[in-house]
Amino acid sequence: MITIHHLGRSQSERILWLCEELGVPYTMVKHVRDPVTMLSPPALKALHPLGAAPVIIDDGTMLAESSAIVQYIIDKYGAGRLALDASDPDFAAYLYWFHFANANLQAVMGRNMLLRRLDLADDDAVLLSTRERLSRALSMVESRLASATYLAGERFTAADIMTVFSLTTMRIFMPLDLHPYPNILAYLKRIGDREGYQRAMKKGDPDLVPMLT
Repeated sequence: MITIHHLGRSQSERILWLCEELGVPYTMVKHVRDPVTMLSPPALKALHPLGAAPVIIDDGTMLAESSAIVQYIIDKYGAGRLALDASDPDFAAYLYWFHFANANLQAVMGRNMLLRRLDLADDDAVLLSTRERLSRALSMVESRLASATYLAGERFTAADIMTVFSLTTMRIFMPLDLHPYPNILAYLKRIGDREGYQRAMKKGDPDLVPMLT
């Protein structure tokens, strides 16, 4: 059985959600952030050199990085579910949006979060550029969801599991008003209605109301 080392309010919610959607059994080890620094606890650093979650252990194999873990679980336990293969007409879209989450959206949100803490002037060139990059990323998601029910197309896939954290829980650390993006909000409503998502959030962060609005 897979052991998921889950850090509250982190990208490791993706792994709980994936397992709930696939019906893959797992045990969860819950780690709690330092209440002052909001950093992960020493127990995670003892487990993995980066000291970050998620980390899984499966049949003696340890694996970190949420995107790698998602692909590992799908390939090993998914039986073709929640991923698209090269013969599917939506394969390219699936690949793009699967990787867009951490390569673009999550990364630019992280940069904006750090720059906000520097208390830079509103006209600072780096700050303006980073804000504009985030606006472009969100506009791309908004545009995609104007023509598709889910990011890869009409089917819910792991591309959605990879992306939703950035649009929801990440906003605890990087406040973001999504009201200018009605298609994103409608999409998050669809996500919030999924039983797998509800179960994962209740198990992983029972004191957190998912930020779906």
